[in-house]
Amino acid sequence: MFYSGDVGHGRPANAVIFSASAFGEPARAQRRTTAALLVPILLLLALLIGCEDKKEAPKPMPPEVLVAEVVQQSVPIYGKWVSTLNGPVNADITPKVQGYLLKQNYTNGSFVKKGELLFEIDPRPFVASLAAAKAEVARAQADLDKYTTDVQRDTPLAAQNAIPAKQLDNDLANQAAAKAQVVANQANQQNAQLNLDWTKVYSPVDGIAGVSTSQVGDLVGTTTKMVTVSQIDPIWAYFNISESDYLANASEISRVLRSGAVKTKNDVEYIQANGDVYPAKGSIIFVNRQIAAGTGTIQLAAAFPNKDALLRPGGFGQVRLQTRSNPNALLIPQPAVIEVQTDYQVVVLNAEGRAVMRPVKVGDRVGANWIITDGLKAGEKVVVDGFQKVQQAAAANPQFAKEGVPVDAKPYTPPSGGAPGSN
Repeated sequence: MFYSGDVGHGRPANAVIFSASAFGEPARAQRRTTAALLVPILLLLALLIGCEDKKEAPKPMPPEVLVAEVVQQSVPIYGKWVSTLNGPVNADITPKVQGYLLKQNYTNGSFVKKGELLFEIDPRPFVASLAAAKAEVARAQADLDKYTTDVQRDTPLAAQNAIPAKQLDNDLANQAAAKAQVVANQANQQNAQLNLDWTKVYSPVDGIAGVSTSQVGDLVGTTTKMVTVSQIDPIWAYFNISESDYLANASEISRVLRSGAVKTKNDVEYIQANGDVYPAKGSIIFVNRQIAAGTGTIQLAAAFPNKDALLRPGGFGQVRLQTRSNPNALLIPQPAVIEVQTDYQVVVLNAEGRAVMRPVKVGDRVGANWIITDGLKAGEKVVVDGFQKVQQAAAANPQFAKEGVPVDAKPYTPPSGGAPGSN
């Protein structure tokens, strides 16, 4: 402590005492004033923050989806069947005589014409056989000439009884035998000539000659399959239709079989293994006589022009042709159909423009579209793109699952060639 006044041994009466705490009073007062000012400011900030927390968050925008209208129109219905190509004629080239192969006159896998030389077999043995046959004919002809002269000489003598009648009879018999021998020898000569001609092997049809299985120097004979020549223009596509498809068209097929007019107009398409459609259309030219017991199918064949040999025997593809028409088909784009195991659904806009799920039944596919047989009406709109957005919105709001999901619908534009009813 500090003392103010006269200094003495004792504390004077008028002394004023100052303690250390006396100097801290102004500071505490200032602090209290500052705290009093901060309290309302903090309360105001808390109120403002509370108001911001209670402010409602903006509502999410309706999901954007692409929709297409259900179209009703008449569409053709097509059937597809797996087919195998083959030529109408596949000629196995087999020599008619035995001999050593001297020459192959064609290139493996090349086009050949009917009558074109394919192979040459050593002709020398057959040249010798022909010469011997000709000699036999000449000898028989000489005998015939001799006996003919005898008959001419002895006929008047026998009439004058200058010679016995039996001698003339012998002359006539020898003449007849000589004639028969000439005919026989001439036949042998013709056979020898044929054998010699057969040493040159020609193509019997226009087509493609495959790879030769015989090499120059091989001994070939009547059991040797040297090569196969396939006629490919036209080329045939063989396919089998089911018994149910047959029964659906049995009256037409029976009419064709009874009339014999198997060939139809050019309305059959061939889809190649790479998915491309063969540019030329074909016609049905063959219907088999029976339904196969093992498969319950009947075989048909369609002929296609194949001038440039684009199609080859043994090729696989599909035959497509119109089987019937659907006059009032309901069509929607194929992407609009949701397949869940064996069930089908679509997302359709209801009267309020909300997206709801609806089960449907589907029929045939027609081009880029699908025929709906049950569950939709003409003019309704289905979602083609945006299923996931609708599902997410329905999952986030259970009320949407009951009343439908509000959506921002935009028109769907099909890809090029995907208009309703296209094929």
